[in-house]
Amino acid sequence: MTARDIATAWHRVEAVLRRRPEAGLCDDAPATARWDGGTRVVASHANGTQVLTDMPAELGGSGDQVSPGWLLRAGFASCTATRIAMAAAAQGIELQALEVLASSRSDTRGLLGLADADGEPVPAGPSDVQMRVRISAPRVPAQRLRELVEESYRCSPTVCALENAVPVALRVEIATE
Repeated sequence: MTARDIATAWHRVEAVLRRRPEAGLCDDAPATARWDGGTRVVASHANGTQVLTDMPAELGGSGDQVSPGWLLRAGFASCTATRIAMAAAAQGIELQALEVLASSRSDTRGLLGLADADGEPVPAGPSDVQMRVRISAPRVPAQRLRELVEESYRCSPTVCALENAVPVALRVEIATE
């Protein structure tokens, strides 16, 4: 899609949601993850898209696929980049370059359910998450690009999910075969 197509879609949806805010609430497409043996998992979307994950060799995997943690960072980065590109198009900003890097630091002891030296459980999730955005657009002041990125960061659904720690409702179903 062109920037014009994106801007048209943005403004159309914005107009609808200003008139009917309740139309903005919708169920997100579920992701189904099926174990494929070892530490391999196939994540599937209803449209047929599949993504394979595996753990690194030192954790018993093959190391030839991305890890689930990497998918989290990839979603974080790509969602933010998408929001920036959409907002730029809606504001008539022609991007020349956009790159978002998401990185994190984690303690593998948490994944294994281990405790620290004080006997406290080590968190399994990242303890430090960073995002770097490189952006350029001809004839657009740096301050305007910075504001575009900051607004997009605040409005990125994955950023909001991570920063607001959305509670997860866990339901376990025991299959009988």
